[in-house]
Amino acid sequence: MAFAAADTLVELDGDGRVSLALGAGPCPKSPAAESWTGSRLTDLVGKASQKLLADTLKAIRPNVRIAPIDTLIPCGSDRVRRARLRFFQLPDLAPAVSCAITYDGPPFTLDLPEAPQLLSADGLLSRVRGSLLEANAPLAVAFVDVPGLAVEGDAQQRAAARVAAVLQAKSIDGSSAAQLTPERFALVRASEDKTNLANEVRDAAAAEGLDLAVRTTEAALSGVVSADSTVRALRFALEACIREGGIDGAGAALSESLKRTLDQADRFRAMVQAREFTLEYQPIVDLATGVTHHFEALARFGSRGPADSIRLAEELGLIEGFDLAVAEKALNQLRRPGFGLTRIAVNVSGASLGSSGYVDGLLRLTASTPDIRNRILIEVTETAAVADIEAAARRLSGLRRAGIRVCLDDFGVGAASLDYLHRLPADTVKIDGRFVRDIAGDQRARDLISHLVELCADLKMSTIAEMIETEDQAAAVRALGVGYGQGWLFGHPAAQPVIAGPKSVTARRVGAVEGWS
Repeated sequence: MAFAAADTLVELDGDGRVSLALGAGPCPKSPAAESWTGSRLTDLVGKASQKLLADTLKAIRPNVRIAPIDTLIPCGSDRVRRARLRFFQLPDLAPAVSCAITYDGPPFTLDLPEAPQLLSADGLLSRVRGSLLEANAPLAVAFVDVPGLAVEGDAQQRAAARVAAVLQAKSIDGSSAAQLTPERFALVRASEDKTNLANEVRDAAAAEGLDLAVRTTEAALSGVVSADSTVRALRFALEACIREGGIDGAGAALSESLKRTLDQADRFRAMVQAREFTLEYQPIVDLATGVTHHFEALARFGSRGPADSIRLAEELGLIEGFDLAVAEKALNQLRRPGFGLTRIAVNVSGASLGSSGYVDGLLRLTASTPDIRNRILIEVTETAAVADIEAAARRLSGLRRAGIRVCLDDFGVGAASLDYLHRLPADTVKIDGRFVRDIAGDQRARDLISHLVELCADLKMSTIAEMIETEDQAAAVRALGVGYGQGWLFGHPAAQPVIAGPKSVTARRVGAVEGWS
């Protein structure tokens, strides 16, 4: 009685096959619904709805209402009828699923192909991840540019529907095509599929009297790097292409950017494994005495700056391995003869705190010489990349219990920074150099630093001011109570830690290095 208003009642078994069907078929001249028995329900609806229907059936749970699905049901060689499908699963009948089908309007001829709802760029990325994990064969992402498709006009509108239907049908599961811009599309398909997409799309437009120049390119997805790294690479490539190029040739640029990014990922991974990078050490001094307190280890990649490589590593999920490799090099430096009193800070991306791998790895690296943990400090950079603050806090607490100090890098005054200060355990805060740079002539910058120093003092944290280049800047931050300073005034990064003595005569021994406290 609950489905009394339906035109057709269907019961599905656990595999999605029709075990019982009652009522009218979709068209007056079509066989009754009983003829559906034994068929999969997904085979009875339009292809554009098949993936959504399959996902819906997987998600059904007893006593939980599922949103209805609107689809077209074929009823003959060239006719369809609009239908709405509603589902419900009774606990005592599970895994059987009840389905009520209500037809909307009379059957009609589908002059245009069924216009599917294409994925967005984010939807494509999500589909790529799922496809890579489930695929049994190599996959590729194809990019299709159709210049002129977005021009206003009835023919263009009809052609756009045809193009979308063609691309959706050529995707791996009939629902893995995306529209990136009004004239740019992408789809996931099997690498072995040799269908000429350009010809298919050109013919679809020609059916509406349009002669469009179609360009396609393709990039392999499977077997290059892990699924997560491939998805990150695709996102990285999409952003780079949109930032650097327009619609003309963008498909080729995007494909090449993806290939280049995946190649860079392989090279970066190999570089980390071979430790083919160097560290330079910049002193951080006690502002009261000018004596070196410790050094920050800065990664260098030959003649290239580190920013692009590190961002790439973060995007591709390779940063944890790199951060551990940096720590390993710094620890080796600390173990060298003559550096027994030296202390070094190493950077760790907030993304590396997303799992216990970095913390476990750092503790393993120091397990044979646990005393060395008192001479290492980690600077947490890119705190915005910390996805789970509470989990990161637990991992940082574990490092501090082992004797490794923690510093929050590039600290500002926004709500996010204050939240990190409140929730992430740390011993030191490094003040963003943008405030230090303007401190001489900016009262607001001085006030902000003053308040931050007071807050850190209340929390028993020390402070470091970076980017100090002049005596005036050093005097200003020292007057505000900042304990330590870093910048070209005190020394440029060098291949070896070079101890700086005090700039003025004090009772402290020249060249001595203070403890962390």
